[in-house]
Amino acid sequence: MSMEDKIKRINELYHKSQAEGLTDEEKKEQAELRSEYVASVRANLRGQLNNISIQNEDGTVTNLGEKYGNKNLH
Repeated sequence: MSMEDKIKRINELYHKSQAEGLTDEEKKEQAELRSEYVASVRANLRGQLNNISIQNEDGTVTNLGEKYGNKNLH
Protein backbone atom coordinates (compact mmCIF):
# COMPACT_ATOMS: atom_id res chain seq x y z
CA MET A 1 0.00 0.00 0.00
CA SER A 2 1.46 3.34 -1.02
CA MET A 3 1.73 6.24 1.40
CA GLU A 4 -0.99 8.06 -0.54
CA ASP A 5 -3.33 5.08 -0.06
CA LYS A 6 -2.46 4.96 3.64
CA ILE A 7 -3.28 8.66 4.05
CA LYS A 8 -6.62 8.15 2.29
CA ARG A 9 -7.41 5.25 4.61
CA ILE A 10 -6.40 7.27 7.70
CA ASN A 11 -8.79 10.01 6.56
CA GLU A 12 -11.59 7.51 5.88
CA LEU A 13 -11.21 6.05 9.36
CA TYR A 14 -11.15 9.53 10.90
CA HIS A 15 -14.38 10.55 9.18
CA LYS A 16 -16.03 7.26 10.13
CA SER A 17 -14.95 7.73 13.76
CA GLN A 18 -16.60 11.16 13.80
CA ALA A 19 -19.79 9.92 12.15
CA GLU A 20 -20.46 6.56 13.78
CA GLY A 21 -17.45 5.32 15.69
CA LEU A 22 -14.89 2.62 14.96
CA THR A 23 -14.70 -1.06 15.79
CA ASP A 24 -11.73 -2.31 17.80
CA GLU A 25 -10.13 -3.66 14.60
CA GLU A 26 -10.54 -0.31 12.86
CA LYS A 27 -9.05 1.52 15.85
CA LYS A 28 -6.04 -0.81 15.73
CA GLU A 29 -5.69 -0.30 11.96
CA GLN A 30 -5.92 3.48 12.40
CA ALA A 31 -3.21 3.46 15.08
CA GLU A 32 -0.90 1.33 12.93
CA LEU A 33 -1.40 3.52 9.86
CA ARG A 34 -0.78 6.68 11.85
CA SER A 35 2.37 5.17 13.32
CA GLU A 36 3.66 4.26 9.85
CA TYR A 37 2.83 7.75 8.58
CA VAL A 38 4.65 9.48 11.44
CA ALA A 39 7.70 7.22 10.95
CA SER A 40 7.72 8.10 7.25
CA VAL A 41 7.53 11.84 7.95
CA ARG A 42 10.37 11.58 10.47
CA ALA A 43 12.55 9.60 8.05
CA ASN A 44 11.93 12.12 5.26
CA LEU A 45 12.73 15.05 7.54
CA ARG A 46 15.86 13.36 8.85
CA GLY A 47 16.98 12.74 5.26
CA GLN A 48 16.47 16.38 4.36
CA LEU A 49 18.27 17.63 7.44
CA ASN A 50 21.20 15.27 6.81
CA ASN A 51 21.71 16.91 3.42
CA ILE A 52 22.13 20.44 4.77
CA SER A 53 25.56 22.03 4.50
CA ILE A 54 26.52 25.33 6.09
CA GLN A 55 29.22 27.62 4.78
CA ASN A 56 31.21 29.08 7.65
CA GLU A 57 32.58 32.63 7.73
CA ASP A 58 36.08 31.35 6.89
CA GLY A 59 34.73 29.72 3.70
CA THR A 60 34.78 26.12 4.90
CA VAL A 61 31.67 24.02 4.48
CA THR A 62 30.25 21.92 7.30
CA ASN A 63 27.99 19.03 6.30
CA LEU A 64 25.47 18.71 9.13
CA GLY A 65 24.55 15.17 8.09
CA GLU A 66 28.13 14.05 8.63
CA LYS A 67 28.46 16.05 11.83
CA TYR A 68 25.14 15.18 13.51
CA GLY A 69 23.22 12.73 11.33
CA ASN A 70 25.04 9.53 12.19
CA LYS A 71 24.24 9.66 15.88
CA ASN A 72 21.74 7.13 17.20
CA LEU A 73 18.56 8.96 18.07
CA HIS A 74 16.77 5.97 19.57
